[in-house]
Amino acid sequence: MHGQLHIISTGQQSIDTFSTIVAAIHKDVDAIHIREKTWTATELMKTVQRLVDLGVPLHKIIINDRVDVAYVMGTKGVQLAHHSIDVARVKENFPSLQIGCSVHSVTEALQAEVNGADYILYGHVFPTRSKPGLPPKGLQRLSQLVQHVHVPVIAIGGMTPKRTADVLATGAHGIAVLSGVLLADHPQKAVKAYARALQRRR
Repeated sequence: MHGQLHIISTGQQSIDTFSTIVAAIHKDVDAIHIREKTWTATELMKTVQRLVDLGVPLHKIIINDRVDVAYVMGTKGVQLAHHSIDVARVKENFPSLQIGCSVHSVTEALQAEVNGADYILYGHVFPTRSKPGLPPKGLQRLSQLVQHVHVPVIAIGGMTPKRTADVLATGAHGIAVLSGVLLADHPQKAVKAYARALQRRR
């Protein structure tokens, strides 16, 4: 069992660019999150369809926030945040969807677990350009959070292949990466470096 690798869209690429890269790397990835806050439901659906047409399986695709799009398109699941519909509501009304919940503290993680989240996304663990000025949580707090919950924890924020072993040593189930793969000069090379690091640890 290797650690899981989640790839999250960056909000900086077109549907075509994102889809082309994902089609080339999806075999080394466990989950692909479409997190595009400015895209309409139509654009999100178009992206899912484009990925499927390019050979990316639906069971790897996760939609951020938009439960309606995830359900209608038959994707693996939905990633919810504090501003999203409550986890318990989604679980009750859309039992087919796997539900991830983004949290920033042990309290939020415990609440997400009670509400029925299937896994938790926690961060940012290391300094990252996408969160300037916000201090990172660090490995110690990640380790504490992992010990408090029973659902898998995916760590996000400043993940590199070199840091992966330390992250998995806390008991985290895997890592989530944005620019480290999608904005890399060679995304296929980058994703393989992460995949190797995740396999070595387990």
